[in-house]
Amino acid sequence: MKNQWKTLVLTVLLGLAAGTVVWVFLKAVSLGTAFLWDFLPGRTGLSFLPVVFCALGGLLIGLLRRRFGDYPDELTTVIGKIRKEKHYDYHPMGVMLLCALMPLIFGGSVGPEAGLTGLVAALCYWVGDNVKVARENAALYSEIGAAVTLGSLFYSPLFGIFAVEEEPQGRDPAGIRLPRTVKLIYYGLAAGAGLLAIYCWNHLTGSSAEGFPGFSEAVIHGKDYAMAPVYLLLGCGIFFLFRFSEKWMGMLAEKVPPVVREVVCGIVIGIAALLLPMVLFSGEEEIRRFTEDFGSYAVWFLIGVGCLKTILTAFCIKFGFKGGHFFPLIFACICVGFGMATLVFADPAEHMVFAAGVVTGAALGAQIRKPLAVTMLMLLCFPARLLLWMFLAAVLGGRLMERLTNRK
Repeated sequence: MKNQWKTLVLTVLLGLAAGTVVWVFLKAVSLGTAFLWDFLPGRTGLSFLPVVFCALGGLLIGLLRRRFGDYPDELTTVIGKIRKEKHYDYHPMGVMLLCALMPLIFGGSVGPEAGLTGLVAALCYWVGDNVKVARENAALYSEIGAAVTLGSLFYSPLFGIFAVEEEPQGRDPAGIRLPRTVKLIYYGLAAGAGLLAIYCWNHLTGSSAEGFPGFSEAVIHGKDYAMAPVYLLLGCGIFFLFRFSEKWMGMLAEKVPPVVREVVCGIVIGIAALLLPMVLFSGEEEIRRFTEDFGSYAVWFLIGVGCLKTILTAFCIKFGFKGGHFFPLIFACICVGFGMATLVFADPAEHMVFAAGVVTGAALGAQIRKPLAVTMLMLLCFPARLLLWMFLAAVLGGRLMERLTNRK
């Protein structure tokens, strides 16, 4: 009983610590981005400045990676190491932090979830190795830390839980051998503590994290049901575009020397900032702008931006500006969904939310094959009325991907 109480207390403390790490990390990204992209251009008045500082950022990232290793790990790699190796290396902690921060600050088309999850996992194993009472459950705490990080980052505790615990085709996770109910209790306590920490920090500092914009309501017509298969195929198409781009960008990156590839990536990001800045960064701010005035954009512009965002995300990841892909893919899918609704319907405003929801559900379902996690993640943006359709899109997207993969 004493050990159980210690585990519960440590779980709550871990949730508070993870929530604090997420808040501090995002605050650092916000301050760094404001300095580079608002303060400096405003003071200098140089229009080409983004190309210069993005190239310098690429140089710094390349030098760090050549000296210390390929950081940060992708989200699936982090969770895989926790599950299979029961350990996550934490010795280059400062380097991990810098490598997670810099692609976001310098405009990379990536999300923060990969770097943050690896950072929290490393902290959990550091605690496990240095705090005696936590040593036996270090792997459990790392799983909890990953769930809290994702749940706090996306303001969706259930997404964090399902993203770590849900396995495709009902397989039992090769993680900690505890009853599922007990693990869910630990996850719930830690997730609640993580969100409480973020709320307290926001309250104390007077700041707020808006996250993804939410669609307050969705009108579903019979025509939307008829278009659902098309949206499903479009979502799977975006996923395949991302995978195809990853493959070819990876092959291209292997032919470019280290450090040079990161500089090239920075230059490309800087040029994109001058020509089409909406394809930079993780995407949540850009989604907000699209939802406010999407009617002012042409159909092919919306679809083209979604495709370009997908390709640029794969390019950034393979050329050294590493990070997560959830945020950018959600943005890309919403753009494509809006574009398709505008193309098909004379009054797209009534159909765009359903279109974007099904396209996004199919793409993310094909990507991670965890329909419950995908559905919980998408409730960030989309109304609960679409819950069934988003879940079905995630299931069918994952199944279609499995069929095509097995055939290959």
